[in-house]
Amino acid sequence: MKFDNRITRMLGVEIPIVQAPMGWIARSQLAAAVSNSGALGMIETSSGELDVIHEEIGKMRSLTDKPFCVNIAQAFVRDPNIVDFVVEQGVKVVTTSAGSPTKYTMPLKDAGLTVFHVVPTLRAALKAVDAGVDGLVVEGGEGGGFKNPSEVSTMVLLPLVRSKVDVPIIAAGGICDGASMAAAFALGAEGVQMGTRMVSALESPIHENWKRAIVDAAETGTVMLKPEGAPALRALRTERTDRLEAGEGNAMMALAQGQHQVYFEGDLEAGVALSGQVAGRIESVVPVQQIIGSTVREFAATIKGLAGTYAA
Repeated sequence: MKFDNRITRMLGVEIPIVQAPMGWIARSQLAAAVSNSGALGMIETSSGELDVIHEEIGKMRSLTDKPFCVNIAQAFVRDPNIVDFVVEQGVKVVTTSAGSPTKYTMPLKDAGLTVFHVVPTLRAALKAVDAGVDGLVVEGGEGGGFKNPSEVSTMVLLPLVRSKVDVPIIAAGGICDGASMAAAFALGAEGVQMGTRMVSALESPIHENWKRAIVDAAETGTVMLKPEGAPALRALRTERTDRLEAGEGNAMMALAQGQHQVYFEGDLEAGVALSGQVAGRIESVVPVQQIIGSTVREFAATIKGLAGTYAA
């Protein structure tokens, strides 16, 4: 299937699927596999390890000649020169998240970059459009990772935002295959972002225990943690996160302290393993190319089937 819409043209990709910018995960090994599959790989900066990120971007250029982008997660920025850093990497597209769109949008656009901002509410979407963004990543509360404590599902948020703005929209939260991608397009998106599905991919650098936990998770297998004075977190349900949900300890501290053990040693009880509700729909660990390919085929089959059944 050939895609041609505002998202493919703006991002310079064949397929309007974007890989989410998960800290420590969204690096060259995973991102290059996504870009080489015709979609858009993304490199994170939320880890704050900019020296490492610079190396990862260098690796990207040796692994792919396809477009990729960089994310600026504003709440985790440690370097006041982050805009200069991103511009110097030579990427053409950047997503900004976890903060106000008024902070970095115009400096990035003045440098010639295309800017998408991640929004969890209609109010945030309108603010981003007013700030001059080129497009939005509209993220429903069922997605994994950092969240607005007052979460709204993709099925409600996406068509609401679409009805109020004209900029291109990438839908995030609950997307893992062609059927969910087709649903997002029906609700007004022109592209989709996958997080949890990419965390579980063969090329994802996390420990196999985390990937297996995603595959084994039920649709009720995540929990929303809401530490006081911090963003909410959606994570896999474990004994540790059950205790955190009950108020025993601080989720942000657990995330930071147990990071290495969870991500790279596979001890999911040592901290917090971020995940979206869509884990309940993921049944296997497969290569990125297979994820992208099957998604596109199922997307085409879904819209064709609906048209054949319901179109007059």
